[in-house]
Amino acid sequence: MDIRTGHGFDVHKLVPGRKLWLGGIDIPFVRGLSGHSDADVLIHAICDALLGAMAKGDIGNHFPDSEEEYRDIDSKILLKKVYNLLEADGWELGNLDSTLIVEEPKVSEYIPKMRAKLASILNTDVENISIKATTSETLGPEGRGEGISAHAVVLIKRS
Repeated sequence: MDIRTGHGFDVHKLVPGRKLWLGGIDIPFVRGLSGHSDADVLIHAICDALLGAMAKGDIGNHFPDSEEEYRDIDSKILLKKVYNLLEADGWELGNLDSTLIVEEPKVSEYIPKMRAKLASILNTDVENISIKATTSETLGPEGRGEGISAHAVVLIKRS
């Protein structure tokens, strides 16, 4: 069996006046993430993990922030485009394991919705999608509430 792994990481600054999108879900909070797109750090990390596993570069290569067509784009659209590349190359997702590093807001209650949303985009069972959330114990930019970061690891296999 032909299998590969990929790792992705993303970080965005929290700012007022933006919605907070995590894992494709609109999270109620007083600030959102700054970025060219909707800045969904979790989806961006997943995109990078999938692209890395396929040896196809990173999200910036495929969806550059210099292109107006990607301004404020819904990151779920980007993930679907990456998934379509995966399928076109004969791969399928084995599983996804991801971690959000976020001091606040507390996001644990939203994780089931995030898992379901991502499973639907990635055409897999929700049991293949793991999302964990942790704090950095007030250390670093996440701990000071300046931003949110995410890591994602995927296993892909030839279909």
